[in-house]
Amino acid sequence: MPSVQTERSEALAAAAGSAEKRAYVRNVFSQIAPRYDLLNHLLSFSIDKRWRRRAVSALRWERAPDGIYVDLCAGTMDVANELARRSRFQGMVLGTDFAEPMLRAGRRKVGRRPVAPLVADAVQLPLRTGSASGAIIAFGARNLEDLDAGIAEAFRVLRDGATFVILEFSMPRLPIVRSLYRFYFHHVLPRLGGLVSGHPTAYSYLPVSVDNFPNEEQLAHRMTRAGFANVRVTRLSFGIAAIHAGERPTAHSAR
Repeated sequence: MPSVQTERSEALAAAAGSAEKRAYVRNVFSQIAPRYDLLNHLLSFSIDKRWRRRAVSALRWERAPDGIYVDLCAGTMDVANELARRSRFQGMVLGTDFAEPMLRAGRRKVGRRPVAPLVADAVQLPLRTGSASGAIIAFGARNLEDLDAGIAEAFRVLRDGATFVILEFSMPRLPIVRSLYRFYFHHVLPRLGGLVSGHPTAYSYLPVSVDNFPNEEQLAHRMTRAGFANVRVTRLSFGIAAIHAGERPTAHSAR
């Protein structure tokens, strides 16, 4: 059995983008699935619920309420459930994740709402090109082994004019907020997360993965480079998190 120090080294290496990142992420999230929702709400003081609601609204699903939407790295399907429960939504949400225990942990949450869990990797989706009316990834983009491949795959499955939304942690710009944020993320969160989850290193991975994730401008540039148009950024809670949204251009606008 590996020591806690060995596991911590693996967590930090994965967060920095090691070759073993994909396997590490799937293994860890499978292990913490039973307490994932509790930890999300506890560690964020339940602000994450409001962030997810804002992200779903940014999806502009009202333009195609009967369409197929993809929740990438869906985890326990909080985002899929938030979209499916909207009063005028008449479509289907595919909750995709390569960690099956996470999807299983969220099945009771969605009940009979139009949500279909699908075990699939965000960089290689079993969906036809141009088949989705929208796609969203919440707090999963920094876990991708290849971020650019994940953005390109979202672009591929979207129909013309559809919106892609990324909700992810960011780095606050105000010095005092940034200092408090980094202290909490690097010192409080790993200890509290490890205590509640029972996993000694899962929440050591999180702050380092945020540190190694592109900043807001860099992520917007990557979306634009992949082909998305009208990429816009909305900062949340003093910049603790940010929503990036962009559209796949229509054939008319591409000309």
